[in-house]
Order: sequence, then structure tokens, then C-alpha cells
Amino acid sequence: MPLPLMYRLRQSLPAPWLEDVPGEVERQLRRLELGRIVRPGESVAVTVGSRGIANIAVITRAIVRHFQGLGARPFLVPAMGSHGGGTAEGQRALIESYGVTEEFVGCPIRSSLETVVVAHTRTGVPVHFDRLAFEADHVVVAGRIKPHTRFVGEIESGLHKMMLIGLGKHAGAIVYHQAIHDHTFGEIIRDVADVVLQRCKVVCGVAIVENAVDETALIEAVRPEDFYTREAALLRQAREWLPRLPFRECDLLIIDRIGKDISGTGMDTNVIGRKFNEHEPTSQDDVACRRIFVRGLTDKTHGNATGIGIAEFTNRRTIEAMDYAATRLNCVTAGHPTGAMLPIWYDTDREVVEAALATIGRTPPEQAKVLHITDTLHLTELLASEAYAPAFAGRPDLKVLSGPEPMRFDDAGNLRDVAAP
Repeated sequence: MPLPLMYRLRQSLPAPWLEDVPGEVERQLRRLELGRIVRPGESVAVTVGSRGIANIAVITRAIVRHFQGLGARPFLVPAMGSHGGGTAEGQRALIESYGVTEEFVGCPIRSSLETVVVAHTRTGVPVHFDRLAFEADHVVVAGRIKPHTRFVGEIESGLHKMMLIGLGKHAGAIVYHQAIHDHTFGEIIRDVADVVLQRCKVVCGVAIVENAVDETALIEAVRPEDFYTREAALLRQAREWLPRLPFRECDLLIIDRIGKDISGTGMDTNVIGRKFNEHEPTSQDDVACRRIFVRGLTDKTHGNATGIGIAEFTNRRTIEAMDYAATRLNCVTAGHPTGAMLPIWYDTDREVVEAALATIGRTPPEQAKVLHITDTLHLTELLASEAYAPAFAGRPDLKVLSGPEPMRFDDAGNLRDVAAP
């Protein structure tokens, strides 16, 4: 089958960034004057999530050092629902893989899936909370603010989600995802968060917003009473800085890797479309990808291939790299069983590309609109087929680095990664 020729492009994306990340953490926390609340010798549970947040180890260490400076005794709590295989050991190993170790951060990690039900919401939903964090004198909720991959609202993914799904552990994640089928996402967020803030000794939040090139752009320490208003405002900012594909329409999107460190759904549906319907673009999506081909998993996802079911195509390597038990557990807990469904797969990438392009309609394969990206967090450099060439002109945000040239397959019939030289 004749295949499209590809250009290598570099696109300019919104990229404000913090030069002194630990210094900004300290400045923000000092602004809250927490020494008036936290006494010497008191314990402080600090959350660490499962997402691949830029500078997460440095940010966490800076939080720990601030509270140590107040004479407190901080410790870390993995806060990630059912991730890490749904085990305490797996969750500890996951944050350690991000560099968040006891040696680097300078305080203990206490990982457990045991929860306490601290109360029920007005609609009868039990509110689960990590027992170790509940027994601490104070809790710091730290997390990245960004658009959620499945839900839409004033609050999506951030501090509130950490209080619900992260600190709710596996038991809480199951309950809240079940409740979302009977109530709106916004109702569950508000009701559960209100209980947590009233009963679980949350002393502050540390909100992180990243730019479009996966760098720390903003850090803000937030008082508990301001969680909702500040998170809503920071979510609006996060949407403006979200990485995006350079073109709205695409016959075939090729993604080198997906993973939980990239997005909750492995690939960010805010970037690729599919937020409102996993298997086809809708009028509500900013992007319309007709077919998606996932080529692999990130190392840091540890085999969790949640979101693989959004793609139509994959290869044997990806199927064999999956930890299907971890993937299944995560997707069932999240009420998202289709996220673990297996796409059509072939032995080689060339077979996948040819099969996918045979399903896009009457467009000749060599004229197809094809985009090839590393993952949905890293979109500065990508490959785009010759069909997009007329759209390059007049785009100051796009620079052609090379091409057009044939797709780069190795002797085994597999594509080379976008990042490969």
C-alpha cells in the first residue's frame, strides 16, 4: 500500500514556567502563615498522586521542608485510588519511581489502603478517607489542576479529586465512581469535599498548573475555605495552557506511548478528542481523529494500559507489555470498563498503518491526514503527513524541520518513535 510522506514539525505552545520551583513552594506556603495552626511535634500527612507531574519530587520535598521548619513531623501518603495495582506496596513503588523516595524527600512514606468512613453525604454516600491521613494532626492536599478526561464542570481534576479519589483509596474510588451514575460529577465533588474539609483536618492545598510543554508554570498554596473558588479559576488557566494538536481533523493519529503518568486515560481526551464519545469525535470535541493507533506504553505506567480501549488499533508489543490485571482493576474501579477493551492488533506497525488507512473511507492512503506524536503531554515536535502541507503556510506557530519523506519503518516493519533521531 502506498503510504503518506511525512513532514517533521515543531510547534510553539504556551510555555510560561517557574524558574525556582522549590522557592515558589516555600513562598506560597509562607504566605498562609501556617505556623499559627501547625504546632511543633504535630504530624502532617502530605499527599502524592500517581500522575507524572513535572518536578513532583522537588515540589514534595519543598512542602516537607516547610513543615519541618515549623517543627512538625510530615510524612507522605500515596493518594491514587486503585492505581499501583491496588496494593499499598504497589502505590509506594509508583511514587518512588517518580523520584519521591524517603531519602530524597527526607521523611517517611506511609502507604496503606485502609480507610475510615468519616461521615455520609446528604445523599447517603459514605465518605472514605485514608486512615493514616485521618489520624494525622493535619493533611496537605497537593495535586495538579487540569481538565478531566471524562467529566466537564467548574471543577475537574485537581485538589478536589485528590480528596475524593486519591485519599478515598480503592474503597472510596469504587463508591464515588458508582455514585456518579446516580448523581452528577459536580454534586459528588461538592458533597464529598465538604465532608472532607469539615472532618479531616485539611490545613492547606498546594495546587500545581503546568504549561503546554509539561513544565511547572504555576504553584499556589490554597486555604481550605478557598479550595473551590481557586481551583475553578486555576482550571480555567490550565485549559488555556493545555497542549494541543496543530490541526483539528485527522484520519489517523499515531501515538508512540500511553500511560497513567501521561493521563488518567493513558492519552488525554482533551487533546485527542473522544472526551464525549470514546470511539468517535463529536461536535463538542476540539479535535476529530477518525482512527487512533497506540504503539506502546510508558515505563512508568508499569503495564497499566488504562485507555487502550479508546484506540482502534495497536500492535503485539503493546498487548504483551500490558499488566491486564492492573488495567482491569483500574478501569472497573473507575466505572470505565471500555477503557480496558483491546483494540485490533497486528504483529508490526506497518500492518497496523495499512489496516487503519483502509478504514478511513475513499481517501487514498497516500493522501490521508496522518499525525504521529510521542504522547499527549509532549507535542512540541511531531510528524504530519503531506496532506497538511497547504495548512503550514501562514502558521507562525509551526516550523517545518524536515520532509517530506517516507514513514520511517525499521527492518522488522515497525515505526521509529517521533523522538528517535
